[in-house]
Amino acid sequence: MSTKVKNATGAIRPFGWQDKLGYAMGDMGCGFSFQLVATFMQLFYLQYIGIKPEVYAIIIMISKVFDAVNDIVIGNLVDTKKIGKKSKYMPWILLGGVALVFFNVTIFFPVKSLPDFGKWAWCLGSYCLWSIAYTMVNVPYGSLHSVITDDPQQRVSLSTFRSIGAALPAIVIMMVLPKIVYSTSTNSLGEEVQTLKGETLLPVAIVLSIFALAVLWGTTRLVKERVHHQTDASATGFGAIISSVKSFFTNRAMVGATIATVASVALFNSTMSLNNMVFQYFFKDADKVGIALVGSYLPMIVFMAFIGKLTAKFGKKNVIVSTMLIGAVSGIISIFVPISANMTGMIIYIICLMGLNLGNTVFQISVWAIVADCIEMSYRKTGKSEEGSLYALYSFFRKLAQGIGQAVVSMGLVAIGFKEGENAVQNADFGDNVKTLYFIVLAVGSLIAFLSMKFIYNIGKKEEAEFANK
Repeated sequence: MSTKVKNATGAIRPFGWQDKLGYAMGDMGCGFSFQLVATFMQLFYLQYIGIKPEVYAIIIMISKVFDAVNDIVIGNLVDTKKIGKKSKYMPWILLGGVALVFFNVTIFFPVKSLPDFGKWAWCLGSYCLWSIAYTMVNVPYGSLHSVITDDPQQRVSLSTFRSIGAALPAIVIMMVLPKIVYSTSTNSLGEEVQTLKGETLLPVAIVLSIFALAVLWGTTRLVKERVHHQTDASATGFGAIISSVKSFFTNRAMVGATIATVASVALFNSTMSLNNMVFQYFFKDADKVGIALVGSYLPMIVFMAFIGKLTAKFGKKNVIVSTMLIGAVSGIISIFVPISANMTGMIIYIICLMGLNLGNTVFQISVWAIVADCIEMSYRKTGKSEEGSLYALYSFFRKLAQGIGQAVVSMGLVAIGFKEGENAVQNADFGDNVKTLYFIVLAVGSLIAFLSMKFIYNIGKKEEAEFANK
């Protein structure tokens, strides 16, 4: 059964703005680390350090196999090992936040003087260590969603604020950093090109990492764990892990949400480096990449204002499926839209991204509420308190999706003739090819996510009402 935490006066502390703000700050802290790594790590190692894209793809996929163990083990530890006196999750967030500062910085050490094997080892080792630290923060943080409140609409509001927290680092990193980390020069053919200044990413990582730790601390001060499920004291070790895996894969809603998430993360969130390349090589103006980001986030800004009312009236599934269909159709059309390498073409490009991002944006706003509902359904079905383990499994697939996305980008770049290295000169048609590749990847992601949410995910408006009414 569930219980609720009471304050010193015996009254139940009401869910309020502190929880929303604190929860937003948590994803802001995760986001300043994740967005920096997701957006610039691949560019750093390909363009500055000089690792070949096919080698980088192998490194990333190996790291995701490591994550398979990392996520499940940490999820089980979060569920079964309480390292603080009052809170189940907050001490884990702070411990992981400190580790995240160090390993986030380590990724961007300028190791270009190392031999090839040294570069590969540094890239793999630093990324695996970063993954451990990120999991120590992200799994307990994500698990909080299920215990802050058990009201479905309040969970939607938390999910919305989490999306705001995630969006702010993305906007800062995509609008501000290009002005810092790119320089304009003339190549050997006399053409004006933009080059990544890899050495600037180390001080950037230091500053963003310290800020990330500060806002994570803010989460631990503002958010309260209000709902507690009774924990089975015997649920430890390998048997508990097997039980959680079974609960995960026998939960149809969780499977459907996870497949949609893999498509969204792999073919949307983890392909931002392609967007950077479109501006770097097609429009030849990397400074304006932030404009595209703002344009693509416009649907999120619009929907955030009334997503709660829409989901309350139609149900989360119906709203997501409808907008995802629009995004999938827009993506297919965008592949064939003629776009020129000038300001008019840039506007058309941004409009195409807005259509593509419509479904993905609504899904990203609602996904954390969806995951909380899936965990709630699992608890009602099994009677087991497995929030941390279930979220860790979900988190593993998100991370696997990041690896898949970066591998897809790397192999796609190989297919269109990308040349690695700091002073490499790309083929004349590379800019146009990378733009087409980006649209194809986004369109495929939209279609897969739509099909999964439409035909597999099975928590509708009726089930949401049952959660609210208990």
